Amino acid sequence: MENNKKKPSFDSTEIAGRTFDFEDYNKDEEVSSGLAETHEQMSDHYAGRGDTVENRDRNI
Repeated sequence: MENNKKKPSFDSTEIAGRTFDFEDYNKDEEVSSGLAETHEQMSDHYAGRGDTVENRDRNI
């Protein structure tokens, strides 16, 4: 079976400048906090959790 998925013609790090690193949770820069929050939202989405970054330590 032929794989019909299109490969992106660009590297996303060229656009964003860098990718998520777990140290982003501990940094006070805008890009780091944005990457950390987006990573948390995507992780929660795939895991089926509804809490937010601010409430990630709360038991649900």
